[in-house]
Amino acid sequence: MTTVRLNSADPVSFDTDALIVGFHPGAEGPRPVAEGLDAAFGGKLTASLAAVGFTGKAGELAKIPAFGAITAPLLVAIGLGDDPDAEALRRAAGAAVRSLAGTARAALALGGEPEAVALGGLLGAYSFARYRTNGEQKNPVGELTVLAAETAGAAERAGVLAESVSLVRDLVNTPPSDLFPARFAEIAEEEGGKAGLNVEVLDEVQLRNGGFGGLVAVGQGSVNPPRLVRLSYSHADAAKTLAFVGKGITFDTGGLNLKPSASMDWMKSDMGGAGAVLGALLGIAKLGLKVNAVGYLCLAENMPSGTAQRPSDIIHSYSGKTVEVLDTDAEGRLVLMDGIARAAEDEPDVIVDVATLTGAQIVALGWRTAGVMSNDDDLRELVVDVAGSVGEGAWGMPLPEELRKGLDSPIADIANLQPERWGSMLAAGIFLKEFVPDGVKWAHIDMAGPAFNKGEPHGYTPKGGTGAITRTLIGLAERHASA
Repeated sequence: MTTVRLNSADPVSFDTDALIVGFHPGAEGPRPVAEGLDAAFGGKLTASLAAVGFTGKAGELAKIPAFGAITAPLLVAIGLGDDPDAEALRRAAGAAVRSLAGTARAALALGGEPEAVALGGLLGAYSFARYRTNGEQKNPVGELTVLAAETAGAAERAGVLAESVSLVRDLVNTPPSDLFPARFAEIAEEEGGKAGLNVEVLDEVQLRNGGFGGLVAVGQGSVNPPRLVRLSYSHADAAKTLAFVGKGITFDTGGLNLKPSASMDWMKSDMGGAGAVLGALLGIAKLGLKVNAVGYLCLAENMPSGTAQRPSDIIHSYSGKTVEVLDTDAEGRLVLMDGIARAAEDEPDVIVDVATLTGAQIVALGWRTAGVMSNDDDLRELVVDVAGSVGEGAWGMPLPEELRKGLDSPIADIANLQPERWGSMLAAGIFLKEFVPDGVKWAHIDMAGPAFNKGEPHGYTPKGGTGAITRTLIGLAERHASA
């Protein structure tokens, strides 16, 4: 994995293979963050960049051979805009580092928060080449140096966050032939053990005997049986306990309510919520946060077969409530309802579930903004605020009471789908709320779009798995640790 360090050296004379410098727009052309850079180029740098159309606007990038003007043989100019915040720095660093794949060393002089620059660079250096055999894949930059004054713990914390996000990206990108529930559980045991987490795994027999009807029903159509993984971290000085519950459908065909082909090819990402929970617990443990945290990975593969659950089946959930299955492609809420009910037994201060739950989230908020729902207004706003602070888009959404009637069932306590499509992201949240015990604060994050980037890379976000919401969960733990 790419390494990062801080160094207060002069960018002009720093020995590296590529120097990345941030630029702001100016009336007379782009202005470099690094002092003395334009002078090193004989006062011609601004004119050279302007000649290739570079202005310093956020997202712009240009590469200029140094020809001995600076120690590095290559200058990478990255636009920062007028007044970049931490997220702008992360995105700029990520885009610049990604453009240097195949380069051994790079240094970044972007100004601002060193940790933001370090994290953006590390996230931008991500690649997933496990299945490449032609040798054409360029390796990401191996060594990054952030040219800034030493800030205690900045590089280390950026490294922990990047490791967590990269693991989640790897899991999302791994094909379902290699990442099925049992294998996911093994990875959680391996990684959790290394981080000092307590890890418990329930197999299909234990799930059935334990009354986890939702997990059993969703997984019963697959040759790869379901698993429930419980990860726990505790700190001697902790005053708060958080519980995270992640949807982990390692592949979602829709079951007997089969998805169309165009909606199925990226359904390996349907375990992104469980991935985020695993990544977050690992990050919390490595950072040693003063909080107790429990994570539940609700793992199943939703497949059609002679043993699959059917529309009109009745599920006996872990909470004791019965659920009529109207659509087997509304399976995520069925595994989450068991995970939420089980998490409540840990008596946490807060439960947060994370899921690639509905296509309606993408319709309402697009590919980059998660929907946040909650039974507590302050918690909902906290989740949105934390997500924004770490650069993960999120928007608060309501849970309208009038939508609950659409989930009524004539033969069970509740149905898993409302009969009409309108407001279905909100209706899914209302369904999950039914399994949260009274008095327990709970939030639901629907990140169906943000978990997987089907388009081109942007900022520090690669194509494919993004690791979305991992940093938000760690941020929530930090807020509660400092409360």
